[in-house]
Amino acid sequence: MTMKVGLIGCGNISDIYLSNAKLFRDIEFVAVSSRSIDSAKRQGTKYGLPVLSVEGLIAERDIDIVLNLTPPSTHAPINLAAIAADKHVYTEKPLATNLFDGKRLVEAARAKGVRLGCAPDTVLGGGIQTARAALDEGQIGRTLIGVATVFSHGMEEWHPNPGFYFQPGAGPVFDLGPYYISALVTLLGPISKVSGVGLKGFVERTVTATGSPQYGRVIPVNVLTSVQAHLHFVLGAQVSFLASWDVWRTTFPPIELHGTEGSMHVPDPDFFGGTISIARGRSDWLKIDSGGKTFGRKNWPAEKPALANFRGLGLAEMARAIFEGRPHRASAELSLHTLAVISGIVESAERGRDVEITEVCQRPDALSEVDAKGLLASP
Repeated sequence: MTMKVGLIGCGNISDIYLSNAKLFRDIEFVAVSSRSIDSAKRQGTKYGLPVLSVEGLIAERDIDIVLNLTPPSTHAPINLAAIAADKHVYTEKPLATNLFDGKRLVEAARAKGVRLGCAPDTVLGGGIQTARAALDEGQIGRTLIGVATVFSHGMEEWHPNPGFYFQPGAGPVFDLGPYYISALVTLLGPISKVSGVGLKGFVERTVTATGSPQYGRVIPVNVLTSVQAHLHFVLGAQVSFLASWDVWRTTFPPIELHGTEGSMHVPDPDFFGGTISIARGRSDWLKIDSGGKTFGRKNWPAEKPALANFRGLGLAEMARAIFEGRPHRASAELSLHTLAVISGIVESAERGRDVEITEVCQRPDALSEVDAKGLLASP
């Protein structure tokens, strides 16, 4: 028995969801849809799936879960429509482009008695889960401070259609922040307060992605493209979060944590694996490779695997949780808390004041290796 999934949004990220589906025992894609009929037909043909209209897919009786991979601006209306049709929903991040819509989604799902899940599911991968286990074992003691950095020079150099990344509801905080914030909450628990500053590095960007039909197009920038924030955690840790699309080169690790007994480097939360480094006291760094974990091994790109990329893991885990009648890990509460934090960061940077985070969540349960293997179609 499987949960039948209908996919809406056939852009760049749909390939990894569709190709990974065969790994998992509890999900089966049965239809695709998109606002772009050409992209929907392309993916339908490639994966042997029927193509439906967005409205038709949401109304389809045989679909249990709607997977929403559309741009952020359409997350809320599509998710609300699917919930109204008594469908479970799993959506790409962020949950919505503003906190008001995020709350509406959570309340609507609760009222209908359906599940609402949200990416990123990278926090369930071998990298973050290995780091979490080390923290829970007390290998660096009580976490005091840390730094999380996501630095690059924007999306226009590689994405074929980067315009929406520079509009409200996107930017580095909304686009990449969910990976880092959800990882930090998984590691350290929820956040109570944020404060930030920010700037717009360039007033416009030029598309230089090779092969893009928009090559040479000038994009207006309507979001902060560099933000520095301080995150205050309920349990006392304080972490600086730096997000910028105005950086040419960097040597900063993605996440660095320092505790009463030692220090830790955490791998890039945009992917599922990576190497964790721990130094106890003044000792040398001890490296721990998460490649031996079920969802830490390198599997992407298929022709020459260099990274662990198991997108769809959160969707599959939600399906298993529905069957087992328990909470799922990539939960509505975690995603709403993450949305509150990234919204608060931007609000603080724009208005020059601290923002209290009132949308609370529990630290999600760890994903054990037994549970991880149980999600696979073939162990």
